[in-house]
Amino acid sequence: MQSYTPNLTHVTEFVMLGFAGVYEARFFFFTLFLIMYLITLVENLAIILVVSLDHRLRRPMYFFLRHLSCLEIGYTSVTVPKMLAGFIGGDGDKSISYAGCLSQLFIFTFLGATECFLLAAMAYDRYVAICMPLRYGALVSWGTCIRLAGACWLAGFLTPMLPIYLMSQLTFCGSNVIDHFFCDASPLLALSCSDVTLKETADFLVSLAVLLTSSAVIAVSYGNIVWTLLHIRSAAERRKAFSTCAAHLTVVSLFYGTLFFMYVRTKVASSINFNKVVSVFYSIVTPMLNPLIYSLRNKEVKEALSRAFSLKSWKGQ
Repeated sequence: MQSYTPNLTHVTEFVMLGFAGVYEARFFFFTLFLIMYLITLVENLAIILVVSLDHRLRRPMYFFLRHLSCLEIGYTSVTVPKMLAGFIGGDGDKSISYAGCLSQLFIFTFLGATECFLLAAMAYDRYVAICMPLRYGALVSWGTCIRLAGACWLAGFLTPMLPIYLMSQLTFCGSNVIDHFFCDASPLLALSCSDVTLKETADFLVSLAVLLTSSAVIAVSYGNIVWTLLHIRSAAERRKAFSTCAAHLTVVSLFYGTLFFMYVRTKVASSINFNKVVSVFYSIVTPMLNPLIYSLRNKEVKEALSRAFSLKSWKGQ
């Protein structure tokens, strides 16, 4: 393992401190995060399985929900296992190669950006369903859904290309200790002995472009939805229409609230511990809560889960 040296020896691997400040309680936090991770996997796999097998859920909204669950599994799996190993393992479990660090950052950014675009696509789906119900079948056909999902994954994949390339051009020649539980951009920039101005600017502009583009689609979609709901005379019909997008709106609020705070910044100097807490929220807590939000706020998903896991359903098969 390469440690700090006063000369300009280039760093070949990094050591992630993780939550070094809670060493005495490391087994508690290991157990807590392990349970949260397993819950996330089970919940999202259940959503994927139910949506795939239940013919009543073969509609565009649930097609996108299945993609969202796939993203949540990947989003947590790229960071949490390494973090868990750091809690109970030796020094070797806290280290990660230079290439592995950049790969983790690339995949994490790719999945995060894809989720932004996918949430925007889901907002568009709700907009057409509520504001133009008679044209829904034509505007949101299965072909359109597949193209939208493909565009979300492609745009998400392209998002980290420039930031990761610029990161790879930086020199790391001092300390190799990352004060974080995964290879995030901000703590990595703090370790570089190169001028990071261009990299910071590129990160800011790319993050801003992704967040503003996707959030603009969501804002316009929900603006039109609210306008349409206000013109529905029946209060019962308004509640019914809004209930179809309440879960999505809750997920969007949780996800975008933390992302706007974390990534639309130009300074690397900020409270590291507070950044870790926020990172835990959007990389672990939110993926765990999203399936619960969709299952608790969506009657059709609750009924499908009930059918899938009821004894009567299994006996019927």
